[in-house]
Parts: sequence; C-alpha cells; structure tokens
Amino acid sequence: MGDNYRINRGIRAKSVRLVGAAGEQVGIVSIEDAMRRAQEAGLDIVEVASSTDPPVCRIMDYGKFRYEKLKQQRQARKKQKSFTIKQIRVRPKIGEHDYQVKLKHAIAFLKEGNKIKFSLMFRGREMAHQELGRNVLQKFINDLAGISVIEQRPTLQTRFMNMVLGPK
Repeated sequence: MGDNYRINRGIRAKSVRLVGAAGEQVGIVSIEDAMRRAQEAGLDIVEVASSTDPPVCRIMDYGKFRYEKLKQQRQARKKQKSFTIKQIRVRPKIGEHDYQVKLKHAIAFLKEGNKIKFSLMFRGREMAHQELGRNVLQKFINDLAGISVIEQRPTLQTRFMNMVLGPK
C-alpha cells in the first residue's frame, strides 16, 4: 500500500499544528496535548503533512482513513484507460484488396479502443516517390475519419513513413 503516515506514538515532533476531528483548526499544541485530545475522542492522531514545521496532524479514525484511501485508489484504477498500440505495415504500391483488408483490421482495432501505428515501408527507388506513400496514408486518414483522430501526422524516418491514429 505504501502509505507513509506516522500515527500516535510514531510522531517524533515536540509540537504539532493540530486539526480537529471535524476539520476545525485547533492551532499549534504540544504532542502530549494532541495525544490526550485524540484519546478523549477515541480516535488516532495522524501526521498528514510532515514536511512543514511544525508538522500538521489530524485527529481521525486511522482505520477508516486507510479504507477510504484504498477505495479512492481502486476507483482511480477503474477509471484508468488502458490501450495498446497495434501496428499495421503497408507498402506504397498496395493493392486495393490488400488495402481493404488492412482497413478492416484498423477499424476493428479502433473499436477495441487501441491506437494504430501505420508503418509504410519504402524499398529501393520507391524513396524517389514519397508522394505515393503519403497518398496511401492520407487515404487511411480519410477512410477512418469518422472513428479516429490523428495523434501523429505522417513523418518520414529513414525508409519508413509512420503515423499514429487513436480512437475518437
């Protein structure tokens, strides 16, 4: 879990800035006074900000506090969007049928919520006709415009022209 909160006797400071159980500012008090107040309320004293001088401590139920923290972490993990980058490799002189197959794969990947990296490879003299490669990638952009957003425009790196599309 990794929470680094000092509680009760683990607090080393001589005096602390105390926050009451209801969130009210009590002020700077000795650690003994803070411990006495927490015991009277039947709660713990928790050091919430150790970097300040004096450290900020709060009177609260530590078990409940840890439970709430764990619950928040679980909620954050649930809302976290995970995706993978799928790669589709094409050539400048791709046939129409091959293009349609790659397009179907791209649509399926986007619907799953994945990003797609298109890698267009040039061989030999094809490097002299880079506009053919750009036209192929532009055709993918146009055909996938309704369900994708461009995350990286087509860029040339050595013999590859790459672009990245993400789901809308």
